[in-house]
Amino acid sequence: MTTHIADHAPLPVAGSESSACALMLHTLIQTRRLLLRWVRNPVALLETLIIPCLLLLMLDTVIGDQIRRFTGAEALDGSVPLAAVVGALSGAVASGILLGRERDAGLLARFWVLPVHRASGLASRIFAEGCRILAGTLAIVLVGYALGFRFREGIWAAIAFVCVPVLVGVAFASIVTAVAVFTAKATLVEGITIFTSLMMFFSTGFVPLPAYPQWIRPVVHNQPMSTAVDTMHALAAGGPLARPLTLTLIWSLGAIVVFAVPAAIGYRRASRR
Repeated sequence: MTTHIADHAPLPVAGSESSACALMLHTLIQTRRLLLRWVRNPVALLETLIIPCLLLLMLDTVIGDQIRRFTGAEALDGSVPLAAVVGALSGAVASGILLGRERDAGLLARFWVLPVHRASGLASRIFAEGCRILAGTLAIVLVGYALGFRFREGIWAAIAFVCVPVLVGVAFASIVTAVAVFTAKATLVEGITIFTSLMMFFSTGFVPLPAYPQWIRPVVHNQPMSTAVDTMHALAAGGPLARPLTLTLIWSLGAIVVFAVPAAIGYRRASRR
């Protein structure tokens, strides 16, 4: 019997595990793994989709009419951006908790000894976060559309509207990731939710700026959630855009610059334990 060596030859590979092609392939595989895990996780699904949509319904039902009478403008123009940003931030906290559990279970260490590109683990989390936030934002926009929310500034402004929560959420996810990989206490990661709740209640998306006391208005006006909401409000309904957009970029890119390196170092250390 003739043996054909080609029948037993190993399948060709795209390159070594440290190549750029391997990075893209492994990142896509791990991104798919994370997205499937989040979809099957009730907490992540709750934080990403259900709670933000319920928040939007609650805001429109409880204070929507009061805001319309107080400002003369459509309340959904602020409530929809607020719900989208809250969903991006709260989902990042849930993802940080899952990351801590994977570290404690030794899953990150198992990936470290496999022939996988070292940067694909963290890169996949960034891409998965972006996909999660995009899906959550689109769901909130659909709920808002059913309630009467409309884009009045054109298609490109609508696309930019959807991109703002992605940028803010990825920046916040870098903070959560840095905290999650450097501490063994999940309560510390969960405690970030208190901070995001305070940001929500003291933001221009919750109630208009003139409704707050004079002494706290500068804080409310310039905090990251308010600048993101004001940017999205301008993109959807018109209004001043340059100032809130500039501040949103400063807050988001600043957080990425400050926390990306600690997150990468902490992720590497957590994977080697």
